[in-house]
Amino acid sequence: MEIASVLKDNRVVHVSFDEPMRSHTTWRIGGNADVFVVPESIDELQGALATARSMGLPWMVVGRGSNLLVQDGGIRGVVIKMGDAFAQIEAKDRTVVAGAGRSIISAAHVALRSNLQGLEFATGIPGSVGGAVMMNAGANGGEVKDVLAWAEVLTPLGEVQRLDNSDLNFSYRYSRLKDSPAIVLRACFRLQPGDGAELLERVHQSSLRRAGTQPLSQPSCGSVFRNPPGDYAARLVEAAGLKGLRHGDAQISDKHANFIVNLGQAKASDVLWLMQQAQETVANQFNVHLETEVRIVGEPVSGR
Repeated sequence: MEIASVLKDNRVVHVSFDEPMRSHTTWRIGGNADVFVVPESIDELQGALATARSMGLPWMVVGRGSNLLVQDGGIRGVVIKMGDAFAQIEAKDRTVVAGAGRSIISAAHVALRSNLQGLEFATGIPGSVGGAVMMNAGANGGEVKDVLAWAEVLTPLGEVQRLDNSDLNFSYRYSRLKDSPAIVLRACFRLQPGDGAELLERVHQSSLRRAGTQPLSQPSCGSVFRNPPGDYAARLVEAAGLKGLRHGDAQISDKHANFIVNLGQAKASDVLWLMQQAQETVANQFNVHLETEVRIVGEPVSGR
């Protein structure tokens, strides 16, 4: 295989081919990736980008696979997973600096144990630091843009750059990285002193409330739709009578209507059908267009 030779020439060794993406998403759904790289260093990451560039292949980055729907036909080109090699973390001088592959939940708990406040909103977000920065993740009234000082990124040409908060053009569930692809390497969060024990107790109570209202024991991506201005997507989907609606092994959760859960062997096409039904029904009944929060990648089966 030619690409295997080019990858080797570019010092990329942590690679697999035809990798099942269902093993790398929280939905446990998805076809295979043609080329799947889990780099162990910036040098290997640069090599993966150089390979894609020289061969004219598309590439994309994944973290912990939350907020991600991989279609059943899989992903063409190169998929790069930011894993444990990019999960370093340090709390110092009212900041937490975390690698892109670190769980944002873990980063928030490191902050709490260091008596730093500001990241508590992230204790319920099941993604990576890199993904959280890219999409300006948020919950419970807080979001990344509120606390991010800077992010270090790798450009498509393999150059390391540091971007300040103001460089990222943050808005609701958006940063400029969604439109101008660059790979987050690490991020610095500027926080405030706080009482760690008190903050941890608040987080614990919040976790108990989430467990009572969200289907945390079932594979999902978290929230499927963005909340429209002045309303909640879950309320609209439930009011439209769609709570519990099932297609194949995918179901609009009967516990929280902005979650679609995998009951066992759900396909991406099942999830997409439910998403379309929710959008069409809510639009017809309430004249509100629900925008998806989930990132949809890859191709349908017919696209292979």
